[in-house]
Order: sequence, then C-alpha cells, then structure tokens
Amino acid sequence: MKLIMNTSLHLLFLSFCLISSFARGATLLQEEVQVMKDVAKTLGKKDWDFNIDPCSGENNWTTSSPMKGFENAVTCNCTFANATVCHIVSIVLKSQNLSGTLPRELVRLPYLQQIDLTNNYLNGTIPPQWGSMNLVNISLIGNRLTGSIPKELGNISTMQKLILKFNQLSGDLPPELGNLHQLERLLLTSNFFTGNLPPTFANLTKLKHIRLCDNQFSGTIPHFIQNWTILERMVMQGSGLSGPIPSGILNLKNLTDLRISDLKGSDSPFPQVIGLKNIQTLVLRSCNLIGEVPDYLGNITTLKSLDLSFNKLTGPIPNTLGGLTSISMLYLTGNLLTGPLPNWIAKLDYTDLSYNNLSIENPEQLTCQQGTVNLFASSSKRNNLGRVSCLGNFSCPKTSYSLRINCGGKQITSNESLTYDDDSNETGPAASFHLSETNWALSNTGHFFDTSLKEDYYTWSNKNLSIDNGELYMDARVSPLSLTYYGFCMGNGNYTVNLHFAEIMFADDQTYSSLGRRIFDIYIQRRLVLKDFNIAKEAGGVGKAIIKKFTANVTSNTLEIRLHWAGKGTTGIPFDSVHGPLISAISVDPDFTPPVEKGSSMPVWKIAVIVAGGLVILLIFGIYWGRRCRRHIGPLERDLKGLDFQPGLFTLRQIKAATNNFDIAYKIGEGGFGPVYKGVLSDGTIVAVKQLSSKSKQGNREFINEIGLISALQHPCLVKLYGCCMEGDQLLLIYEYMENNSLDCALFGKPFIHVVKFCSSFINIIYNVVCVSLCTHTI
Repeated sequence: MKLIMNTSLHLLFLSFCLISSFARGATLLQEEVQVMKDVAKTLGKKDWDFNIDPCSGENNWTTSSPMKGFENAVTCNCTFANATVCHIVSIVLKSQNLSGTLPRELVRLPYLQQIDLTNNYLNGTIPPQWGSMNLVNISLIGNRLTGSIPKELGNISTMQKLILKFNQLSGDLPPELGNLHQLERLLLTSNFFTGNLPPTFANLTKLKHIRLCDNQFSGTIPHFIQNWTILERMVMQGSGLSGPIPSGILNLKNLTDLRISDLKGSDSPFPQVIGLKNIQTLVLRSCNLIGEVPDYLGNITTLKSLDLSFNKLTGPIPNTLGGLTSISMLYLTGNLLTGPLPNWIAKLDYTDLSYNNLSIENPEQLTCQQGTVNLFASSSKRNNLGRVSCLGNFSCPKTSYSLRINCGGKQITSNESLTYDDDSNETGPAASFHLSETNWALSNTGHFFDTSLKEDYYTWSNKNLSIDNGELYMDARVSPLSLTYYGFCMGNGNYTVNLHFAEIMFADDQTYSSLGRRIFDIYIQRRLVLKDFNIAKEAGGVGKAIIKKFTANVTSNTLEIRLHWAGKGTTGIPFDSVHGPLISAISVDPDFTPPVEKGSSMPVWKIAVIVAGGLVILLIFGIYWGRRCRRHIGPLERDLKGLDFQPGLFTLRQIKAATNNFDIAYKIGEGGFGPVYKGVLSDGTIVAVKQLSSKSKQGNREFINEIGLISALQHPCLVKLYGCCMEGDQLLLIYEYMENNSLDCALFGKPFIHVVKFCSSFINIIYNVVCVSLCTHTI
C-alpha cells in the first residue's frame, strides 16, 4: 500500500509539472514523437492524435473512462531545459484490448520509468532490449505473452515492480533476476514456468509481495525465503513446489497474508508460524500437514481468516481459537479432527467443519447446517445414509435409481423430456449446506479472497447461449474451492454419471476477457477421476457444451460427486476471483434394470382384470376393423386382384405427400387420360403420377385394362409401372420418372451442342422405338 501511494504521489507530481510547464510552452522532442508513432504501430494503438503534442494531455493522450480497469495515460516530465523540453516517463494503457506486440522501440525513450499494458490482447515475447532501460515498473498482466523471461531484465537495477501474471510465459526463471536488489513486487501467477526457484532469489531482500501460483515449478520451497524479512504477502497456491514449509518462515514477521496450497511431497508437521504476529490471512490448504492444530494460533490476535482444509490434521479443535476476536472465517474441511464441537464455533461468520470425525452427541448439534457452520459429514457417527451422519434419523421414502440436477438454475425439462431439479439456492459460506426436496444435497466450501465484488457469488447466469439444450447450460453453480453433490437413498449398483459443463464466465472474443483458464479436479466416490479439467479447452471454446461420462459404483446407497480447485488456472480474468469449479448440470442413470419397488406393485387380481379388459378391447377393435376393410373392397379392387401381374398399391396419403397435394408446380404434362405430376416418395424415389381426369373418356374398366397391359410389358425401353392408387374417386398410376418426359423431347426438345453426340443419340432412340413397337404389337 505504501508503494502504491508513493507511485501515485510521484505521478501526481509529474502531472502537475506537465500542466505548469506545458502551459509555458514545453513540448516533446520530435525524436520521441517519432518513437511514439512507432510504438503505436507495434501495439496496434490507433487513436493517438499526432497533430497534438503527446505531452499535452489532450485528444486521447490522457483520457478517463467510467469502464472499470480502463486507463489511458501518457505522462511526461516537462522540467528539462528550463521547462521548455518534455520527456515521456510513463505509458499506461490498461484494458484497451490492444492486439499487437510489445514494442522494442521503447528503448529510444531514455526517461521512461513505467510501462503498464495490463489487460490487453498482446502477443509475442518480452523484448530483451528492455534490459538496457531504467524502468521502475513493468506490468504486463492479462495478455498472451509467450516465451521465457529475458535474462537481460536482470540488468535493470532500478526495477521495483515486475508483474507478469496471467500470461503464457514458460521456461526456468533466469538467475539474473536475483540482481534486482530494489525489487518489491514479483507477481508471476498463472504462467507455465518450470524448474527450481533460483538460489540468487535469496538476494531479493526488499521483496514485499510475491506470487508464484498456478505454475509448474519443481523442487521444494527454498529455505532462503527466510531472507525476505520485510515480506508482507506470499501466495503460492498450486505452484508445483513440494513441501515441507521451511521452518525459517517464522522470520517473516511482517507477513499479513500467507497462502500456500497444494504442495507435492510427503507428510510434514505443522509449520512454525508462531512468530507471525501480524498475519491476517493464513491459508495452509492441501499441504500434507499432520499432527494437531497448534494451540498458539489462538494467540495471533490479528488473524481474520484461517484455512487449514484438506490436510491430515488430528485431535480436537483448539479452544484457544475461540478467543480470536477478529476471526470471521474458519475452514477445517477434510481433516481427521476428533473431539466435541466447541460452543463458540457458531459465533463466526463462516465456518466449515465438513468431512471430519467430530464427536457430536448433542441432538441439537447433529444437523448439516448449524447457523453459519457447515457440519456436513463432520461426525464420526454413521447411519443408514453412509456419510450423511448430520441427517440424523432421516429415512428414505423410497429408493432412487436416477438423479438430475440443473446446477445453479431453476427446474427445467430438457429436449429429451427429462426433468432436472431446481438448484438455484444461493449456497455459499453463509449457507454452505443445502438439502433438496428430493434425494440429493450439496456442500459448498471456500472463500474468494481477492474479490473486488461487494458480495461473493455462487451461481452464475449467461442467457446468450446458442447451443442444443441451451437452457441446461445458461445457469451454473460455482465454488471458490470445493463443491460436493451428494445423492442419497440410491439403489446399489453401477451407474453412469454425466456431468454437464459449459464455460459461461469468459468472453468468446479477441479480448483479454477471453484469456481466462478455469482448471479443477473431479472426484467421484472419493476417487480422482479427472485431473486439471479445463472446460473451455475440452469443449473447444467458450460457451460450448461438453458432457463428461464416468462410471460410479454405489454400495451404501450413496453417491458423492466432488469438484475441487487445486490452485490451478487464472484467478483474475475477466475480473478478480473468477476461478474454481463450475458445473451446469448432473444426470445419473443406472447401468442395470431397476427392480420393482416393494409395496408398489398392484394385487394379482387387479393385473388380471386389466389384462383381460385390454384383450377384449383389442378383439372388438379387430372385428370392427376387419368388417370395415371388407366393406370397402369394391369391384375395382376385386378386378385388380384378378390380374396375372400384381402392381404395387399406394395410398392416397403417400401420393399427396410425394406431389405436395398435387401442387401445380409439380405438374409436368397433360395427356388424354389426365394430368401427369412429378413426385418424390418417402424413400427418395422420383416417380411420375398419372391422374385420371374427370373429363377423361376412359372408364374404370379401361383403367384396369391399362394396368394389366402395362404390368405385362417387360422391356428396358418401356417406362416401368410401379403401381396404382384407388381411393375415393381418385384413380392414379405411378410410373418410373423419365427425364425427357416424351419421345418428342428426347428427339427435338433440347439443343445438342456436339453433332457427333446428337447423331449417336438419334440413332439409338430410333432403334429403341422400333423395338418397343415390335414388342407391343406381339402382345
């Protein structure tokens, strides 16, 4: 905070100098004006007006905006040469979605101290040429930068802040960064850095704030951190480093915020934090800690938030913690704690004791949610619901064989006519357990520590989705740490678990809001089934649905689905505290045929009556239909059955569908018999439909004779008769469709481009006509 105030005062002083000096006629040197033109081109900055002096503070050189995070300022020092010459000292372009690269041209601005390009869409690498400058602050948060950190940056002896978080940088950290003796802030969160922390970092004795989260470092947390004696904030969540936490951490007496999580390595005892008298936030989560929670934590009166979840801590909850007057958040989730539930525990704002082995004897305390205390699965007692001991004497009204939840949303019916339960309850730390009206419950634990929002959020909605079953994905439930769905009263057996996901918090555009990475783990029945799951990456983009299928074996009538954040992924895009599990829906179906529930079947005599009644109705209907069919068989049908060659029979409905109800657009000709239509049957066959006209002189007997004659003719040059239709007053013949329609069209209807082809076609047609004539006259 002191550094920020000093920087702000310094820029305020420079701004005052700019205004007063520029008013007296100070201008930016033309060499630097040209540099700014080159910088604009490299960055993709298109709104700078070079008809105005860049140090004037006018026309987009220094502008304000109500948009949160936006900043646009070029600051100059105009005190040179008796206040007649200006030099650029600071360039701040935040949240402008610039899509260029980092400008190496900045080395031609000899007085530049600050470059802040936070939350843009810049790509490329960090120019090693910057290592020759006298920069104080480099901030490149939230871009697409790749490559490694140039070792040349270790030459900038004036550097106080190096902020590179939320990018795609990789490689080992250069040991040369240990030469930055003035460095106060080193923020490297959410990149792909590897290797050990260089031993030269022991020289960074002026560090006040370091963040190494969400990387792929190796090795253990180095002992030299004890040299950072004025360190105030150290955050190492999901860094890739291994434990144990060095004992030298007790030397960091200025620490107010210490967050270490998801360490690799073997079990280790609770670290010595007894000397951290100024600590306000202490998170030691998933650090493989064993032993008891130290009593001395109750003496750290400044403590406001304590998170020791997902370790292997044993013993009772220390009563000394009840004397902490400032503490409001206590998370001891997922340990092996025993002993009674302290009476003072309900006084805290947020407390989570779920998944422990506490001895809860008081019936009033044997609940899943006691005020703001989450007691889900916290007791050593067991009942017929397995781990849901807090449900007491709850009995299952029936055995369930399926589970469907619209996570974070209202009850809906999917496109497959499946109903998903309502899950729109605002379940967060203040109400971290929720029991549904059917056969499931959820437990939500964790806290968004770095949020800039006034209130935490635990559901999220995005109504602008254009995907199949979109209503199922428009709402989602989110969690800062761990989200557990618990299905109970389930029939034992194997189930298919479908988890529905769609990333709805990141943008789907070429802005910094699209650069977020959400990564979490999935556990089913307490078994890790998917590590480092990234919704958008797996689905092929933001706003796209993906269903992950798993098999679960239910053996004690309970199904547990847990989503867990292990410190991976970005935590500040598109705004602070966007991280952790997110899920849209859950559907669970049995891999077996569920048995008939006892007591739900009808008496045998009732079943017999229903079956007999059904048979009688079918018999009556069959007799009626048979008589009706016989009654409608007329002389035409009888004559048709007497033919030697039986044609196919079509229904009028089929022919109407094929010809679009005898649409005029389908009509292809007119003969003495009547109009001819082109039609397409349901199987795709193209046919010609000849309809007997009411004006035709041809009668029913002639119609039957024509069917008999054409059916008897079998010749490759004669059009094939597929069948007929005789319904009501309609008499229809269905022929094979011929492209040229008639002999006339075949001979003269279309121009022939190639004479040779015409002659050949003409001769073939004349030959076939002769053959057909001979064939018809011999019948």
